[in-house]
Amino acid sequence: MSKLRAAREQKNLTQEELSEKSKISVRTIQRIESGTEPKGHTLRALAKALEIEETSLQDSIIPDVDDEITDEVIPEVKEEQQPEINYSLIKIINLSSLLFTLLPPLNILVPLLLMFTMKQKNSLARQIISVQMIWTVMAPIVFMLGIFLKPGPKLTLIIMILIVLSNIFIILRNAAEIDRNKKMYFRLKFNMI
Repeated sequence: MSKLRAAREQKNLTQEELSEKSKISVRTIQRIESGTEPKGHTLRALAKALEIEETSLQDSIIPDVDDEITDEVIPEVKEEQQPEINYSLIKIINLSSLLFTLLPPLNILVPLLLMFTMKQKNSLARQIISVQMIWTVMAPIVFMLGIFLKPGPKLTLIIMILIVLSNIFIILRNAAEIDRNKKMYFRLKFNMI
């Protein structure tokens, strides 16, 4: 059992509650509890949230009474490290699509370039770009369906405006959800990139 888990359980906190209190992601807490050594800001924030000394969280694995001792050496599987999510940069990546709502290829390319330049190659940034890709594919389809129905020039203009407003709404609603809950409101069950 890790020292972090022991300290967390002693304070009767769930991983989510510790995450809120320390401002450290639940995923990071899970990694530390499974054996990753906390360092720097993460170590300080967790120690402060648990009201304990930083040194008591180092050397994170302590033997559990139920653990069996074996002579077998188990190779450590390296998990692909997810980059730390900077939610301020994620909001910038999301809102950058807003500037290019009327120029559909740029509402994908600009966030994609920002994702790489800001080094935010995480699932949230990929999800933002995936949502814009789906919207970019669906918008012309909806527009063409509207034209085939021959509604007239006034209604065609209204359809175009509604398509653009739908993307603006998606971007702003996701920005609000990222700000409040650190996740997207409109998201896909898969990433396109």
